[in-house]
Amino acid sequence: MKDGTRLNKFLASCAVGSRRACDELIQAGRVEVNGSPCLNLGTRITEGDHVRVDGKRVTPKSLTTVVFHKPRGFVCTKEDELGRDTIYTLLPGTLHSLHHVGRLDRDSEGLLILTNDGDLSQRLMHPSKSVEKEYFVTANQSFENVHLDQFLIGVYTPEGKLKAKAIERLSPRRIRVVLEHGAKRQIRVMFDAMGYQVTKLLRVRIGSLWLGDLEPGRWAALAPHEIEMLLANPGQAKPQAHSRKPVLPAKKKVPTTSKRSAPVRGAGPAKKPVGPPTRGKRPGPPPPSKRTRRD
Repeated sequence: MKDGTRLNKFLASCAVGSRRACDELIQAGRVEVNGSPCLNLGTRITEGDHVRVDGKRVTPKSLTTVVFHKPRGFVCTKEDELGRDTIYTLLPGTLHSLHHVGRLDRDSEGLLILTNDGDLSQRLMHPSKSVEKEYFVTANQSFENVHLDQFLIGVYTPEGKLKAKAIERLSPRRIRVVLEHGAKRQIRVMFDAMGYQVTKLLRVRIGSLWLGDLEPGRWAALAPHEIEMLLANPGQAKPQAHSRKPVLPAKKKVPTTSKRSAPVRGAGPAKKPVGPPTRGKRPGPPPPSKRTRRD
């Protein structure tokens, strides 16, 4: 076994960015090891080495992972060249070193993970892990059953063939969509290809972790067992010692952000704990593997 830590993994542990982003920094010549520029992606860091990025020394930080309810109207970036509001304007400065795992576009809302754990980001995003992501989607018109079947079979788009892992009708214009390998803006692209316009898109689950009743603009630190739930799809998650009540059941109308008060910038964590009683593994059977009609 080789000694030391691979350079991109070390940089990720310093909250510089994801491993892929760190590889780009290395290739751009912005990383120095022991006073010399380092362009070798295979470099390993051992105790006593000094690493700098853009001239500033970096050191590993304690790992932090939070769940954030992204409101509509904010973009997932630290600085936006168009001057749009970013999710970091809603977060305290202590969390600005965290990077978002994946993203939700400006008009989408719901569950978003932020962390400085490069390994966790890699495991959540890598296609081989097949981590599920679940969404409640509302369209501008009623869905035809044949189109719901087509979403499962696959839709040909300019980005290639895209498909959902599971579809469930919740109302004439509202469905539940489960993705396993998400492409950029996949749901919106698929819907557009079939003649539908998405009017609301809410992500409610990653792996076995549910958004629960976390309010828009709020965040909460994740416990170790909740991080493990992120990495396990329903049916794979280890049973918890205590039961959890259902959250966001399909039969219950999901509250819309327009009916809630506007999120407070820098509101910080939820006022009430959002642990076991309100967020986590959903009791009962996992989401269907094929389309379910609700007439």
